[in-house]
Amino acid sequence: MKHISQLSSLLLACLLSIFVGTGVMAAPAGSYSGGAASDRHFDPKGKPPSEHTLKVLSEAGKTLPFSDERDFEEEQKGFIAAPDSWKIMGADGNVVWDMERYKFFLEGQEFDSVHPSLQRQGTLNMNFGLYKVMDGIYQVRGFDLANISFVRGDTGWIIFDPLTAEETARAALELVNKHLGKLPVKAVVYSHSHGDHWGGVRGVVDEADVRAGKVQIIAPRDFMLHTVSENVYAGNAMNRRLFYQYGILLPASPFGHAGQGLAQNVAIGNMTLIPPTRIIEADIEELTVDGVKMIFQNTPGTEAPSEMNTYFPDKQALWMAENVTGVFHNIYTLRGAPVRDALRWSKYISEALELYGREAQVMFASHHWPRWGNERIQEVLRGQRDLYANINNQVLHFANQGVTINQIHNVYETPDGIADNWFNRGYHGSPEHNSRAVINRFLGYWDANPATLIPLSPADSAPLYVEMMGGADKVMAKGRELADAGEYLQAQEILNKLVQAQPQNQPAKDLLADVYEQIGYQQENPGLRNSYLAGAFELRNGIPQGAQIDSASPDVVRAMSTELFLDFVGIRMDGRQTKGMEFTINLITPDNGEKFLIELSNQTLTNIEGFLADDPDLTITINRTDLEQVMMGAKSLRAQIADGTAKAEGDTEILGQLAATLVVFDSRFEVLPGTAAPPVEEKFNDYEVGYFDIAGE
Repeated sequence: MKHISQLSSLLLACLLSIFVGTGVMAAPAGSYSGGAASDRHFDPKGKPPSEHTLKVLSEAGKTLPFSDERDFEEEQKGFIAAPDSWKIMGADGNVVWDMERYKFFLEGQEFDSVHPSLQRQGTLNMNFGLYKVMDGIYQVRGFDLANISFVRGDTGWIIFDPLTAEETARAALELVNKHLGKLPVKAVVYSHSHGDHWGGVRGVVDEADVRAGKVQIIAPRDFMLHTVSENVYAGNAMNRRLFYQYGILLPASPFGHAGQGLAQNVAIGNMTLIPPTRIIEADIEELTVDGVKMIFQNTPGTEAPSEMNTYFPDKQALWMAENVTGVFHNIYTLRGAPVRDALRWSKYISEALELYGREAQVMFASHHWPRWGNERIQEVLRGQRDLYANINNQVLHFANQGVTINQIHNVYETPDGIADNWFNRGYHGSPEHNSRAVINRFLGYWDANPATLIPLSPADSAPLYVEMMGGADKVMAKGRELADAGEYLQAQEILNKLVQAQPQNQPAKDLLADVYEQIGYQQENPGLRNSYLAGAFELRNGIPQGAQIDSASPDVVRAMSTELFLDFVGIRMDGRQTKGMEFTINLITPDNGEKFLIELSNQTLTNIEGFLADDPDLTITINRTDLEQVMMGAKSLRAQIADGTAKAEGDTEILGQLAATLVVFDSRFEVLPGTAAPPVEEKFNDYEVGYFDIAGE
């Protein structure tokens, strides 16, 4: 993917974009490299945990079920071999995957800057290599954010979820070939539409074999639609928010990025995509591939909008995709995505339990480690079912008594009987932000207080607060007093007002950063931890400059529908610059038989498929395959018209007028006041699609 080679200058430690939303960030300078480095903060302005944070973490440790060590037994079971290196390299000598920087989890040391529950999860996620699930089923774990699974058929492998990057998937297949014998790949199953579950497909199969019918690509219904569409429209904003949820700016360190819950991180390689050849359309559908009988259970609208579980009746093995793993997942993902339906999620788990879970002897998934024995499988399925049903039902129970979206996270608590199970802990979603998500799904963002209907922007309201509090000096004094007392949430409340009012007040930003850092250390959830620590990083150092995230690989761009592309052009258009402009364009793509009516009116660009204007201002005829060159940035539309690749009839000046209104989105926009650097000009052709995330986690 383009722009990748420049990313190492950003001190980036994580993610996509996944896609994914996914791994497009280089390993950061200053990452942990072993030994005493784990005792040193990577930031000169960084602080150790305070006495108050130490107390919070100590108390948390006393309430956790550390006597239950079954996860460690399951995580180690079936180990066959590790790779020769902790790193996976790309063709250009770049590091695509690096587990070495997380070796601090293997020191046997308790880090007082990491929540004890999160440290436990990070230690478990150091599983790294080839594992036997049961006869005929194997996994390579620790090569990416997800697992890649291999099911033995009569003549070859059926691969489930080929990771994020071509390089990591290829390395996993090579490890399998080395220790289990080389066999052809007969099929690939994409369990769902997030990029860490399909992006490495070209590392395990050749598209020519797919086209020739030698390899099947199997996916749930609506896979191609949701693979791209969930994240394109607000993709640039999502990528910026990834800096926070996934701690992209944070070096791997006990003081920084301490794993991602689902695994340690996301691979930084070539994201690819081969479209499915077989779509599972029915709710329950049976298919035999290379002698392996599989029963697919479509579960749309759960962890992903397009997702399916799989049962192997002859093996009594249940694949739960990402619907049941070792975490409380996201109902709302902090990077931004449509809020998920917790009740529906729970019901699909319940259906899997009744259909397959009462006889299954092994359960495995796209993250973490398998569960063996029917009693254990039913325990996990029931626990996860109840987890999602409880947060849905109890949050709405409180909402129906007047608890608002701005209160629920301080009211709702996961019941002990659920939270006492490690697999229900908030290592990806958290009770705090997931409870707010449930209210948002049903009631929206408004808390029913008229004062919040038309609120002032923070930069407009903050000066009044600071003035009424007696000025910056008094706010700083009170902020220090609250911080010294360990009242960090109260301290952030007033210091945030000061920073919003005075973005160039570096002492205020530094004090707020100190507060954020302590709150971050206290979090069990990686997304919350990363967000606070990333905020502290940017307040202290500003937003590092360099290349932007671009996970719009050629395969992904080709997967975009023409309608989605035209919608995105409408989003890139700055309507304020089109006042007084009106035109109609007919777009015809003969090679796939599409036609679109595109109209600019009332400062709005719209399109509708299947219609053409009788008297358009411009008609463009171009094959869809050639239009993709525009979308990928390989060739401009005007250049294609000039060389005859595209045919234009009418006023071609319209294209220049439209192009002049298109904004190149920059994922380095300012989130916290006073942190932005001067903008860096990016070269785009007029209609290029880029900088959107498809990780989706």
